[in-house]
Amino acid sequence: MTSSAPRIRSAAQADLGPAALRTLFRIADRWELSADQLMTLLGMTAPSTYYKWRNSPPRKLSPDLLERISYLFGIYKALQILLPEQSLADSWLRRPNSNPLFGGRAPLERMLTGQVADLFLVRRHLDAERGG
Repeated sequence: MTSSAPRIRSAAQADLGPAALRTLFRIADRWELSADQLMTLLGMTAPSTYYKWRNSPPRKLSPDLLERISYLFGIYKALQILLPEQSLADSWLRRPNSNPLFGGRAPLERMLTGQVADLFLVRRHLDAERGG
């Protein structure tokens, strides 16, 4: 007898693509990210795939892409909690930051290395700032 749990997980994962990408594109617009910047954050190299997804998101996303999107959602949420004024929350990524993690540079610069670990570090920093 086989378990149905993996199929349920796969089915749920398959439906995440459109909603996750629509939400992410709205966040990217709020943060005023260029297509190249968002592609870097997502670990994408093919502009054609990016623009295709912008118009018609796939139903299923890779585990790496889901992880990156999860970190970006977490960063967005933490900023909304820490900086309830929308303009401050949206501009935080671009402002120089004296925390040693950023070395006086803007957090977005750290995130734009293209490494998923840097998304994790920024998210962890914000979660720590909000006590989570």
